[in-house]
Amino acid sequence: MSYPPQQYTAEAPAVSATLRTGDAPVDLAIGVRSKVSYLATGETTNGMFGLYRWDLQAVPRPDSLPGGHFHRTMAESFYILNGTVALYDGDKWVDTSPGDYFYVPPGGVHSFANTSGEPASMLILFAPGGPREGYFEELADIAATGRELTHDEWVALWARHDQYEAPITTA
Repeated sequence: MSYPPQQYTAEAPAVSATLRTGDAPVDLAIGVRSKVSYLATGETTNGMFGLYRWDLQAVPRPDSLPGGHFHRTMAESFYILNGTVALYDGDKWVDTSPGDYFYVPPGGVHSFANTSGEPASMLILFAPGGPREGYFEELADIAATGRELTHDEWVALWARHDQYEAPITTA
């Protein structure tokens, strides 16, 4: 493996770093269960990656786990900051804890949920960085308005955001 092509070719270095402080407010609430902080969006990184902090409250019932999905254009990684997050790897659900890292290449079936009964937080990295904020914001609007989507409407929403339904094969 070699380094990718150069992205910066000027002779002099640039003063171009950005900082988001730890006390910055949360960018988005998705219902009462999830809060999302946009640490680095695909737009701010010129499409190189997107990095988000996802704070999760526990789901009300362990039997309400989300379905699986996959992406065609990007890989997704999860890094658990605190609490316990259940991650689905396409074969089984695994309870993860702080310091655990989970990588999903394009096409890999995955899902996540908090069934621990306690709050949890994780970092989610998408590479390359697509406009995931639009997807998150649509989910927040659906939760805030109580709108109910048909299966076909969900499929269309997911497809607009490079997300494709995949069956969960285990409990």
